[in-house]
Amino acid sequence: MVKLKINNMFIIRHKNIFILISLILVILSVVPIFLYGLNLSSDFRGGTILEVAYPLDTPSKEEVASRVLSSGVESPVIQTFGDHGYLIKSKPLTENQRSSLIAVLGQDQAVENFQVKRFSSIGPSVGAELASKGLVALFGVALLIIIFIAFAFRKVSRPVSSWKYGLMAVIALVHDVTIPLGVFAYLGHFYGKEIDALFLTALLTIMALSVSDTIVVFDRIRENLKNKLGGSFQETVGLSLSETITRSLITSLTVIFVLISLFFFGGSTTKDFALVLTIGMFFGTYSSICLASPLLVTVYNWQEKKKLN
Repeated sequence: MVKLKINNMFIIRHKNIFILISLILVILSVVPIFLYGLNLSSDFRGGTILEVAYPLDTPSKEEVASRVLSSGVESPVIQTFGDHGYLIKSKPLTENQRSSLIAVLGQDQAVENFQVKRFSSIGPSVGAELASKGLVALFGVALLIIIFIAFAFRKVSRPVSSWKYGLMAVIALVHDVTIPLGVFAYLGHFYGKEIDALFLTALLTIMALSVSDTIVVFDRIRENLKNKLGGSFQETVGLSLSETITRSLITSLTVIFVLISLFFFGGSTTKDFALVLTIGMFFGTYSSICLASPLLVTVYNWQEKKKLN
């Protein structure tokens, strides 16, 4: 395996700069969330999804859009799906509206050249319930991470309490989740990108991958503390980072390369999923190396100053 040459104390010595970079990134992500809000899809707002296919002679997207609008459907979102299909999203439709829409889409088409692949409708109350359960899942995962890390590091209570390892990991997770949310708040406002159930799945995946990376670094800190490697806590953390940075970067880059390929060569329905994961993996790797451990050292330094005072 290729090993990266890095000064043991480089990241720790410049920890304030790395923490400041993360703080700026989070602020830049929070601003569009508050300014523009999140463009929630029908998964959360409630609505209708219709998938149709034209296997023999596929009409243009503009023609499909014109037919959808002529049926009386307001503010539809139309996406290409596969080589011959379209995904149409709209507000909840009545049975008459659904029948009218399907009739218009299949108008002047041969029977074998028009297929209704899928139709689903979600009411506003169901969408709101899904959104609330998603938030509960995100907060629940964060809480469980603190509890798990506190338990796993219970024998390493000095010089930093075990629960603080969990807290630093969760702060890094907030960083990793906020940045993709901010990016999609911007994209949703200017380019119509929507946040759907798949986006929520991507966030939970980011949390899992990010905390896994952070725990690897923390576990090495724990082992080096037990073996009394490094003259001080800062040196132990710096040594642990230098020992794990190669593994973290290579693992993350491997996943990111796959996600980039999926973004450019995958189907239209997986592009946003791949984009969210790519952003999350990139900044998740950054936070595991340049945020979580430097924050741990910052907490330690604060404790030491408090003792002197």
